[in-house]
Amino acid sequence: MGCLLVKRQSSGALLWGVIVETEAYCQSEPACHGHRRRTPSNETLFGEPGRFYVVVSYGIHHCVNVVCGRSDWASGVLLRAAALPAAPERCAAGPALLARCFDLDRRHDAQPARLEAGLWLAPRPPLLVTWLAPTLATPAAAKESDPRRGASGDGEPILLSPRAANSARSALVQTSRIGISQAQELPWRWYLRASRAVSRRAPGDRRPRCDALADVLAALAPGQPATTVGKPL
Repeated sequence: MGCLLVKRQSSGALLWGVIVETEAYCQSEPACHGHRRRTPSNETLFGEPGRFYVVVSYGIHHCVNVVCGRSDWASGVLLRAAALPAAPERCAAGPALLARCFDLDRRHDAQPARLEAGLWLAPRPPLLVTWLAPTLATPAAAKESDPRRGASGDGEPILLSPRAANSARSALVQTSRIGISQAQELPWRWYLRASRAVSRRAPGDRRPRCDALADVLAALAPGQPATTVGKPL
């Protein structure tokens, strides 16, 4: 969670966004495309981990997954939502919108998530790592961290706004999956509570009035990501 999805555009510029919501699927449960059998349409899901599995939902929407686990066993992670810098906060708030923002379709199915392929996953920039530390780290590490301070690409400290700093202490939400008719009870969906780009929140979890993640992205752009997003996971 919080890694970057990056695409090199025809102009050479990099289009990138922070993954703020994911959903997992496994062959052992009925909501997975590979649960019943292996077919030409789901072959990628059974293949080498680290490839994109792009499917068409309801005959019109594309959904982008990343194959994980091991070969010959269908498992993957659906990229449900992303937050893009200097873009409307909900432009990629859902699998179909995310695919549309990055112009991804079946042409990208089975493509390896690598720099040379032009579409990849990159590590969190240092400032984003610092901001997420209280959320993703152990309690002891979170207690010692200061979410206000991060490092820029050249090592200089960056002080985040109080809004962004405080929101970093919000939890990473784990909840049930959505948009499926089977195995809905499995808590295999995760999202960053502080982001307004999440497609659908858990019952009782209100959307934050302000998007603190946007503050972090503003602090990152345009300097730090230029040196960070070129490094794939």
